This record gives sequence, structure tokens and C-alpha cells, in this order.
Amino acid sequence: FTTRNAEPPEKPRSDFQSAVTPEILISNLINSLKDKDVENYLACLSNPSFTSKVFTFLPSSEALSQFPALGDNWGRSNESQYLRNLRVKVPDALPITLIITNSSSSSHGDSLTFTASYSLNVPHNDLSIPSNYQGELIFELVRDSRSVWSIYFWRDIKRADSPSWSELKGRFY
Repeated sequence: FTTRNAEPPEKPRSDFQSAVTPEILISNLINSLKDKDVENYLACLSNPSFTSKVFTFLPSSEALSQFPALGDNWGRSNESQYLRNLRVKVPDALPITLIITNSSSSSHGDSLTFTASYSLNVPHNDLSIPSNYQGELIFELVRDSRSVWSIYFWRDIKRADSPSWSELKGRFY
């Protein structure tokens, strides 16, 4: 018998940081999608263990008419399921790319409204489903009992010329 060489330790796949500012929260969201990391993605959403604000998603009206499940009190568990299903369809070597533009925010004490345009590229392997999604998002952010920012309300608004993030969630839920 001989000893084998030790395997190298797994490298963390993300740049996840404690979201002590709203900017870090948005960066964490972008990186969690890029890395297809469900736990880090969920950490961006309000957690009932640390805040009384319950995460709620309000889909675009067009997506809601196509995918009624989006309207059934969509919360953290639905977000987890959709991302787990999506992750299986995207090759490991290819990142999901979220680009945020035209962002603005307004503060209200321990909460903040963040609005922005988004472009989301999902290089999945199902040719019957679009890979690019665009729209406007409105996040209501809250600072929880740990002084960490999270999203407690997410509204998605469709652009006329492109499928919305809501449609992506509906298709992969």
C-alpha cells in the first residue's frame, strides 16, 4: 500500500460578501447567478429568521397570464426551485450573465427602493426557450437584524421587445 497525493481543496466559486451596503447586495446577486450558486442567490432575498419582511415577487402581467404559478404567493422556495431547475440546463462552463444599467435608489430609513434596467443572458441548452431576457426591476431592500441588506419585494416589468425575467422563472419553475 502507498499513500496517494492529496486532492486540492475546492476553491470557492464566488465573491460573496456580507451585504453591508446595497451595492454589495446587487453585486452578490450578479455573482450568485454567474456562479449558479443557489444558496448565495437565496442569501440575497429577505430571510424570515432576520427580518419581519417576507420576500415577495410580483411578475410582469404578461408572464403571469402565461404562467399562473407566478401568482401563487411566489417566495423564497419558488426562487430556489426555479434556479435549481435552471442550473441543470446551463452547462457548468458557461455563466448566467446579469447586467444592471440605469440604476437609481431612494432611501427610507432601514429600507431602500432600487430601480434599474436589466439584461439577462442564460446560455441554457433548450433551443425552444429564449436565452436573453430584458426589462425593468424594482427591488425593495431592507436592512435586517444583522445589518445586512436583502431584497424583500421584487417587481418585474416587461419591455415590449423582449421576454422578461418573469417569463424565465415561469418556464423553469
